Amino acid sequence: MAEDVGTRVRRACADLGLSQRDLAEETGISQPTLSRIISGDRVAKLPELVAIAGATGRTVAQLAGISSVADRVQHAARSTNESEMTAMREALLHFLELDDYLEEQAIPAVD
Repeated sequence: MAEDVGTRVRRACADLGLSQRDLAEETGISQPTLSRIISGDRVAKLPELVAIAGATGRTVAQLAGISSVADRVQHAARSTNESEMTAMREALLHFLELDDYLEEQAIPAVD
């Protein structure tokens, strides 16, 4: 059975050691609302998913359980300026997911 959004949010918090109260403070979403999202009693709205993704270091696609760019992209990088590879990878994936979203919405690239 596929995981639901609440399960993915719960796992993201557990990975970071965040309580629901901590997540509420980080996102500005009330703790009762987060509790209902995590339990599956309430569907998370897109702005809430964006806030939760930002607070947990996940992407909206990862939390929503949709095919993400990370599942489809292969990348290679080399750090030359003391940057951490994990941070570089996350920044690249966020950019690629935004690019993918804009393409799906038929929003043209600006030269």
